Amino acid sequence: WIDASQRERAQVYGYTVVDASTVVATHLNHLLHRHASEMLGRQEVQKLLDKLGSEQKSLVEEVVPKALSLTAFTRVLQQLLDEDVSIRDLRTILDTLAEHATHQQDPTELTALVRIALGRAITEQWFAGQASLNVIGLEPQLEQVLNQAMNGNGALEPGLADTLMQQTAAAVERQQSRDEPTVLVVQHGLRALLARFLRRQIKSLVVLSQAEIPDDRNLRVTTTIGASS
Repeated sequence: WIDASQRERAQVYGYTVVDASTVVATHLNHLLHRHASEMLGRQEVQKLLDKLGSEQKSLVEEVVPKALSLTAFTRVLQQLLDEDVSIRDLRTILDTLAEHATHQQDPTELTALVRIALGRAITEQWFAGQASLNVIGLEPQLEQVLNQAMNGNGALEPGLADTLMQQTAAAVERQQSRDEPTVLVVQHGLRALLARFLRRQIKSLVVLSQAEIPDDRNLRVTTTIGASS
């Protein structure tokens, strides 16, 4: 913090000077963004549906309550927000749920389908205007081991879990040092498991499914998790 009279001097020396109210607003916005999923409840979701229902009544009713309960729909939106996925495009979310909710009721599985439908927007969020995406990837053998764990009891052996967490943290640091987005791209079936596990400790990590990447974007793995040194 500096006195207002020192502002010009600080700017001359190359510092970026921000007034106190902007600092507070920025931090508040960050906190709201980080905890959005916790603040979105059924009452807030119902208001969103009521607003959209004035224009798309049949679509809203087809999903909630005919195909999904308000509680299940709220859970889908919370899971999206928990990983920084915008829910502004409520129409696409409802269209996707209308197509799949009649034969799939698990909110986690439905969230994965919605993410694919929102894939272009999700990709653009982290790679705005970039045709080539520099991402973190998994070493093929590690990916195979993780797939085997998924096909088993879905749990990771403690030693493997610790190693995976450590190597991911190191990969994120390397990616940050290159000023690249800390985005890990994995097979669709692994995405939810790895996101849930890795983001417990590495909040800056973004985990995308290959199925969420638009066909007109090129993936380039610049950092590999599990590669031998």
